[in-house]
Amino acid sequence: MLSRSTWPLLTAFASGAMLAAAHAFQRFGGLQPCALCLDQRNWHWAVVALSLTGFLLAKWKPALSRWVIVVIGITLLGSAAQAAFHVAVEQHWIVYRCEAGGNYDNLAFDVNAPLEVPQCDKVLWSLFGISMAGYNAIISLLLSLASFFVAFAPGRKA
Repeated sequence: MLSRSTWPLLTAFASGAMLAAAHAFQRFGGLQPCALCLDQRNWHWAVVALSLTGFLLAKWKPALSRWVIVVIGITLLGSAAQAAFHVAVEQHWIVYRCEAGGNYDNLAFDVNAPLEVPQCDKVLWSLFGISMAGYNAIISLLLSLASFFVAFAPGRKA
């Protein structure tokens, strides 16, 4: 059974794994992220930072562990909302103008070559009909709900 003292480590690991997967798809799969993809990554970087800081803070002051987990849950809820918005853009349920974004570290400069900016409304990869943004939305929402459960479930001590 998970305790409030170990939950931040699990959320740090989960968001770190999601970031690692996103970077692997980019580096090894050649899928350049659009601006909305990069925004989703920012939420997970925030979860990692909050989780590790919260873990240390809860060790120092255990009474704060419940509220640390609530903040982590709210951040994961923001991640789920951002990812759901991206899914809505991909599915053309809403119209969104995607600004230029992405990591172009490996871009060779050729004046005559066309510049391809990743588009937010294109699904570049999917599994079982669910895009990466869709999986991010599902996983982030489940982790958020689990965070609230861990924070408010009776009988859980710091």
